Amino acid sequence: MERTRTRAGAAVFLMLILGHLGNALEVPLDLAQPPTITQQSPKDYIIDPRENIVIHCEAKGKPHPSFSWTRNGTHFDIDQDPKATMRPRSGTLVVDISGEKAETYEGVYQCTARNKHGAAVSNNIVIRQSRSPLWSKERNEPIRVQEGEALVLHCRPPAGLPPPIIFWMDINFQRLPQSSRVFQALNGDLYFSNVLKEDSRNDYICYARFPHTQTIQQKQPITLLVLNHGSVEERKPTFLIPSGSSSSKMVLRGQVLELECITEGLPTPEVSWSKLSGEFPDKRTSIVTFQKILRIVNVSDADAGEYRCTAHNRLASIHHTIRVTVKAAPYWITTPRNLVLAPREKGQLICRASGTPKPTINWAMNGIPIENSPEDSNRKVEGDTIIFEEVQTGSSAVYQCNASNEYGYLLSNAFVNVLSETPRVLTPANQVYQVIRNNHALLDCSSFGSPIPKITWFKDSQSSTLEGDPYMLHENGTLEIYVAQALNSGKYICVARNTLGIAENHVYLEVKEPTRILKQPKYKVAQRNMNVVFECKVKHDPTLIPIMIWLKDNGELPDDERFLVDSDSLTITDVTENDAGTYTCIMNTTLDHDSASAELTVVEAAPTPAVIYEQPDPPTDLELTDMKPRSVQLTWIPGDEHKSPIHKFVIQYTDSLHDHGHWHNLTHVPGSKTTAHLELSPYVHYSFRVLALNAVGLSDPSNPSHMYKTNPAAPDENPSGVKGFGTEHDNLMILWKANGPGLQYKVMWRQKDVDKNWTSVTVANVSKFMVSGTPTFTPYEVKVQAINNNGIGPDPAVVTGHSGEDFPVQAPNSVQVLVLNSTLAEVHWEPVPPKTVRGHLKGYKVFYWRERSLHKHNPHRVEQQFLSFSGNKSHGMLPGLQPYSLYLFNVRVYNGKGEGPASSNLQFETPEGVPGPPSFLRITNSNLNNLTLEWGPPNDRNGHLTGYILKYQQVNNSNELGPIEELALPANKTSVTLPNLKYSTRYKFYFNAKTGQGAGPVITEEAVTIMDEGKCESTLLKVTVHPAAPAFGNVSSSVGEDGMLISWEYWGTEKHVYVEYIIKNDNKDWQKEYVNGSQAYVLKGLKEGLSYRVRVVAKGHNDQAVLHQSEELLVTVPAMPSRQADIATQGWFIGLMCAIALLILVLLIICFIKRNKGGKYPVKEKEDAHTDPEFQPMKEDDCTFGEYSDTEDHKPLKGSRTPSNGTVHRDSSDESLVDYGGGDGQFNEDGSFIGQYSGKSSIRETAEAHSPVNTTTMNSFV
Repeated sequence: MERTRTRAGAAVFLMLILGHLGNALEVPLDLAQPPTITQQSPKDYIIDPRENIVIHCEAKGKPHPSFSWTRNGTHFDIDQDPKATMRPRSGTLVVDISGEKAETYEGVYQCTARNKHGAAVSNNIVIRQSRSPLWSKERNEPIRVQEGEALVLHCRPPAGLPPPIIFWMDINFQRLPQSSRVFQALNGDLYFSNVLKEDSRNDYICYARFPHTQTIQQKQPITLLVLNHGSVEERKPTFLIPSGSSSSKMVLRGQVLELECITEGLPTPEVSWSKLSGEFPDKRTSIVTFQKILRIVNVSDADAGEYRCTAHNRLASIHHTIRVTVKAAPYWITTPRNLVLAPREKGQLICRASGTPKPTINWAMNGIPIENSPEDSNRKVEGDTIIFEEVQTGSSAVYQCNASNEYGYLLSNAFVNVLSETPRVLTPANQVYQVIRNNHALLDCSSFGSPIPKITWFKDSQSSTLEGDPYMLHENGTLEIYVAQALNSGKYICVARNTLGIAENHVYLEVKEPTRILKQPKYKVAQRNMNVVFECKVKHDPTLIPIMIWLKDNGELPDDERFLVDSDSLTITDVTENDAGTYTCIMNTTLDHDSASAELTVVEAAPTPAVIYEQPDPPTDLELTDMKPRSVQLTWIPGDEHKSPIHKFVIQYTDSLHDHGHWHNLTHVPGSKTTAHLELSPYVHYSFRVLALNAVGLSDPSNPSHMYKTNPAAPDENPSGVKGFGTEHDNLMILWKANGPGLQYKVMWRQKDVDKNWTSVTVANVSKFMVSGTPTFTPYEVKVQAINNNGIGPDPAVVTGHSGEDFPVQAPNSVQVLVLNSTLAEVHWEPVPPKTVRGHLKGYKVFYWRERSLHKHNPHRVEQQFLSFSGNKSHGMLPGLQPYSLYLFNVRVYNGKGEGPASSNLQFETPEGVPGPPSFLRITNSNLNNLTLEWGPPNDRNGHLTGYILKYQQVNNSNELGPIEELALPANKTSVTLPNLKYSTRYKFYFNAKTGQGAGPVITEEAVTIMDEGKCESTLLKVTVHPAAPAFGNVSSSVGEDGMLISWEYWGTEKHVYVEYIIKNDNKDWQKEYVNGSQAYVLKGLKEGLSYRVRVVAKGHNDQAVLHQSEELLVTVPAMPSRQADIATQGWFIGLMCAIALLILVLLIICFIKRNKGGKYPVKEKEDAHTDPEFQPMKEDDCTFGEYSDTEDHKPLKGSRTPSNGTVHRDSSDESLVDYGGGDGQFNEDGSFIGQYSGKSSIRETAEAHSPVNTTTMNSFV
């Protein structure tokens, strides 16, 4: 059973607050303020010539701003152009191009929003018309090329705006297969490293898809004829693109770097990539197009350097080096932010940008270069900063910062608004915040005033301000209660105060009890047809409305009346095998939820011997009546039920026209009915049959009915299961389920909320279609319509899907960490904007690792880990941390494609904890009445050691313990001598270390002082690293096929465990094998027949002295017989023995006849003349045989001959009774010859017929 719990509420407020902290200053719109641009069109704006031109420019201000435009640097008089208008109270420019050419209005546009306090300007918006020109008419002559030569089929598409997407297809609109030998280059050309005979075809067609207008143009088909004029010579690889041994490429930061390496040769060269000046960046690198193209997305400065492409075949290897330089258009370091200042206050605007080359910063005021603006003694420009000293009323203005270099520019507006304004609280009054106990509570107090107000908080009628634990006041006025409890509920007063006045607001906090599942569903095993009840009893806050949801295997419950959901239980009646699975109950409230899961296993019901049930007999006498063009009535007579009532009848059909012999379920009716009204499809030759179903199972099918034919018609339904999804970041795969034979499908798609018109293509014999060149993770509307020769199907339903995902592009911001204790920390972050996820948000991952211990004696270790937090979380806990350590961490968002960039590494320190156990404890220098103990400090100190605690006591022969003595030892000691001990006495020692946080775990040791003839010997009986019990037990061995299996039980904590072994009575060092956390190990390579001493030991950190040791085990390796197949079970051996037995029987019979008749047959003479050297001659006096030797039973007999083709032929020595009897022969049971003996052999001949296999690969494109 599994259980999960999620708390929500405060996390939402945290996200809002952190987001608010990063936003620009907002001035209430009822106060005087300069204009602010709120919406504008993109810098590079490609328009559709079929639609009106709309250039957006929206702004706010008080008073509301007026708008004006420039085109190509000069004023654009809208009143003088009858085609151009501006929307009311807006700067958005609309140009009606009906009857006009769109080229007339191409140019650079800029919008200015102005009121009496200043002027804000938009970016320069470049308007260009999209173009999708036709392919120039050309006649392509057939291309003839010798087999094995390299070839390039040029595409040369017309130049479009934006550039088209290129792909190659055949005349059937199917993608041409590509491989490492045949592939498409970045420029769209089709390259052949070497041509083969099968490359000959007359329909190589290059297509160009213009994404802006959703149109597709095609080049005239190219015919390729591959000639074969003799043998094809192999040749070394040669670079086609790029040429030579080196080249260079420049790429801009943030863009996609694509390096191409195209080669020719025979055999086809293999291509590989490497970076000479470092490693490829993780997650951003892909090698595509059969290793020909290296692609790095979101290029950074670190991606500059030398890249090497290597091409090789079995003849040679060649290299090409590409030097990549990374330049950068300007990007923001610090964007200027709006300033609201009171008279005589100070302030500054900062505009910092970076780029390669370094951008130039230029300032303007109200759209005019600042050097041409009126001088102001209170304003000083210092590079990227404007400093204001003692501003005056009326000096409000909008300042523009322009950062530019040769690759682009950035423009930002920021106003300085000089106001005197009393405080006002912007948060709605009497707002109620609800939060689950033990979660964050965030109370908002958004305010405005000039000078900026100071925020203080009070609770209920208390007069003291809320400061310190458990409260935290953020810069924006938000009050945070880190762990909310019930006592924190109540009314909170927020007070905003500046030199001009005071304002306050009341909000309320309600702390709710968490939702908990008190009685969880339990694992169930049920017999088929029984009832099952899962209980799920929940406790929740009485003021919250709960909603109970049940899931099966993380999906919805089946739509079946057998599933009954009650307020606190789920009942399943008459369970079947399909009901097996995991059932989860989820209790949701508006603030949190809790869930628990249990598994159901369904087994067969125990048989009941009293009554024998059988499946029913098949129905009979099928009859068709009430026959109409699209329906028919079917009747039948039921068969015998065999003591089990019929539950239902299943009607099946087969289509003799399109799918003869395959039966499909059409419908079913209750077992009480013997008729069915059947709705039919057009153009089908129906035959029907009926099956009966009872509790035992289905009957055999009835005999088929007479055939009933329906007339052809247009499709009356469209394919089902239509869905759209991406397999790569730039495509959309459209899938559907075919709904009949002989149909075509019209596939239609358009970008949701962007495209008005549908792009479509008609395909046949496929059930999928690929749209290429799509934007990343963009919603698309798709639909599929069935078509046949009689018309089209109904209007299909529209399904929404998304194009492919790509890696997220933004790291989480505002990452913070709160250390809760020595082993637990909580990380907070601001979720990334949804658009930057570029896929389905899966969650966030926190990567963290221990950089080092804060104690100088502890080793440096780096163990990177990560924890995943599913969903749109903004915080997570990091458990199991090492105390007194320095940790580094970062946060990354991840989607279905993978992880995005990491946030900047942050660090935190964990406080002290209790130390680990001392690394060892041993006894040395034993004397008559004293012992010396030595120890090592803990491997994990977890803080500053403050000392050690040693306790010891006597143990008598009956294992009774005496009083405990205790010593406190300083931290810098590593040994102590205990005086005045009793001789011949066993002592038990308990030893541990301590820090300021307390004492760590205890290790123990026992020792006995023994007095013998004036000499005291201290014998260590047992050393363990856990209290009271031995570490190893039940050590055993067994012999297996692979070696000697040693198994044991282990209760210790050390991870360095070894199996040690040595030959008995051998003085060499013990051999050891490391055990990787297992409690069994197979010793291999032991010598047969020898005895070994075996033990299991555990060693301390860095393989120090032995801390635990098992008892020794004496094992003997048996002498293993060589592995030989048991020939007594081999077929060839059995056949050989039968043949020998038959030969012996024949010879015995001959001997018997000879002795009885005294004659000498010619066969005997011939056998004497051709004696097999492998057999001794038969003794004539007693008819016995000489000794037969079979030392190697897998070898053929000497003297036998087996030809290479495996066929046994007779030679001159293969005489038999056939030579003398003239025909087949037999012997009676008494051994007398009664017929003719035949020794003919037959030869089997086998022939294999080879037939070609036609394989059709169906691909789709775009």
